[in-house]
Amino acid sequence: MTRTVVLVGALDTKGREFAFVRDLIAQRGLHTLVVDFGIMGEPAFAPDIPRTDVAAAGNGDLSVLADGRHKDEAMRVMAEGLAKIVRRLYDEGRLHGILGMGGTGGTSIATAAMRTLPVGVPKVMVSTVGGGDVSAYAGTKDITFIPSVVDVAGINRISRAVYTNAAGAISGMVSMESPQTKDDAPLVVASMFGNTTAAVDHARGMLEAAGYEVLVFHATGTGGRAMESLIADGYITASLDITTTELADEVCGGVLSAGPERCLAAARAGIPTVLAPGCVDMANFWGIDTVPEKYRSRKLYQWNPNVTLMRTNIEENVKIGALIARAANESRGPVAVLIPLKGVSMLDSPGGDFWDPEADRACFDTIKQHLKPGIPYIEIDANINDPAFSGQVAQTLLDLLQTDKTGQEA
Repeated sequence: MTRTVVLVGALDTKGREFAFVRDLIAQRGLHTLVVDFGIMGEPAFAPDIPRTDVAAAGNGDLSVLADGRHKDEAMRVMAEGLAKIVRRLYDEGRLHGILGMGGTGGTSIATAAMRTLPVGVPKVMVSTVGGGDVSAYAGTKDITFIPSVVDVAGINRISRAVYTNAAGAISGMVSMESPQTKDDAPLVVASMFGNTTAAVDHARGMLEAAGYEVLVFHATGTGGRAMESLIADGYITASLDITTTELADEVCGGVLSAGPERCLAAARAGIPTVLAPGCVDMANFWGIDTVPEKYRSRKLYQWNPNVTLMRTNIEENVKIGALIARAANESRGPVAVLIPLKGVSMLDSPGGDFWDPEADRACFDTIKQHLKPGIPYIEIDANINDPAFSGQVAQTLLDLLQTDKTGQEA
C-alpha cells in the first residue's frame, strides 16, 4: 500500500512552496493529499481538500472570514476545522504523515491539527519560529520543527535547501517501518520527581519483574501532560500516579502545573490506577527571586539555583486532597489510594525541612472524607520512599491489574 503524506497550509500565500514540496515527496513514490486553509487570495493550485471544507468543519463561513476584519475568528475557525479534517483522514487510514509550512499563524493552525494525532505518526513543521520556544505549538506531541531560517515566502537558495530537507524528512519518516516484536510488554506509566525517585525506582522494578514496561514521567507540568496524553490516546494499560505534585502547583500558582484536569485521563480511560499524594508538600518556582511576594514569608527550600520549593500549608493541602479524591471518584476502572503517613517526599520526612504532619493530615483526611464508598484507602506507616510503601504501591497496582483482567474475561 502506498502511503500518503498530508500537506497543510495556506495556498494563497505559500502555494508555490507547497507545490515544490509536494512534487519532491511524489518523486519518492508517496501519495500526497493537500489541504488548503488560506482565506484571502485564490489558491496557487487546486488542493485536494479546499478551504471551504476546512471552514465548514470549523463551523465558519468562509465568505465572512475572507474580508480580513476578524483575523482572530478566522484563525480559530480554520484551526478547529483543520484539526477535525486531519483527525478524520487519520481515522480513515488516509494519513500516514503530515507536513506544514508557515509563519506564526500557519504554525498555530497546522500544529493544532498535528496535536490531534497519536504519538508516533510522523509530523513535520517548517516554521519561522522553529528555532525558538515551540512548546506552545508542540504541546505533548512529537512534532519535528525545522526552522525555516528565512521566511516561508518564495523559493531561493536558502529556502530551497530547507524545503528539500523537510520533504526528505517526512518522506523518510513515512517510509520507515518500525521493527515489530511479538513480546512487547503492556505499558504502565509512573509519575516521578527527584523527591520520589527511590519510591518509583523500587516500584518500577517490581512491575518490570512482573512483565510490564514502565514509562516514567517527570512531574514538571509538561511531563504530566505528556503522560496523560498517552493515556488518552489508548497506549497505556495502567497508571502508577504516585507523584501528584503538579496539583500543588495548580493550587498555589506554581510554575509546574499540568492544569486543573491532571489525574483525570486515567480515570476517564478506565485503566487500573494507584494514586498517592506524592510531593504535594511542595509547590515549585524558579530562582528564589521569582517567588511571588505573598509567599516570601513561607518555608522555602532552594532545590538548586534555578528551582525553589515552597512548603504547602493546611489550606492548600485540603484543596489538593479534594482534587485527588475527585480523580479517584471519577475513575471508570479499578482504583486505589495509598497514603504514606510518614511523609509524602524525601524532604517531608521526620526531621526533614518540609516535615509538617498537620499539613499532610489535612490532605489525607480530605481524601478519605471525599472518597466514594468502596474505593480502597490504604494508610501505610512509612515515608513515600520507604520500601514498605513503594512495595505496597506496586503490589496494589498488580492486584488491580489482575482484578481488571478477571473482570474483562468474565
